[in-house]
Amino acid sequence: MDAFINSVIQLLIDWGIPGLFLSALLAGSIVPFSSELVLVALVKLGLPPTACILAATLGNTAGGMTCYYMGRLGKISWIEKYFKVKKEKVDKMVRFLQGKGALMAFFAFLPAIGEVISIALGFMRSNIWLTTASMFVGKLIRYILLLYALESYFSLARYKAERAAIR
Repeated sequence: MDAFINSVIQLLIDWGIPGLFLSALLAGSIVPFSSELVLVALVKLGLPPTACILAATLGNTAGGMTCYYMGRLGKISWIEKYFKVKKEKVDKMVRFLQGKGALMAFFAFLPAIGEVISIALGFMRSNIWLTTASMFVGKLIRYILLLYALESYFSLARYKAERAAIR
């Protein structure tokens, strides 16, 4: 299975920006996938970071909105079957989100609960435009911070290597 996943990741990297969009779309939906690996690889290969961040954010937001629309359909049997999210978990999230609304879509990037937040917001029929915008901003900030942290890490590693070479 690892060989298959690695092959898919390599294929998406080979596709460049469209592959990044697709990987982020999968990762934002119910498919367990790591768009971060594709993003980092493409930036390291020299693709423009801004274009990569935008493609990843748009794809991940579109994937998150698939969860929103599944919730909006309100078919709990589908949510349990395809999303592997129990009705009790959706009900608990709906209770938590009461009074907070669409702005909570900002946190849809969080692992494990992001999909549940999106499904619950759809179930609650939160404002679609505010939900989409909040989700987009949360995912955008996450990708920016990821690349910033990665760049800081590599800068520190280069600095340490240069210092070691001087000694």
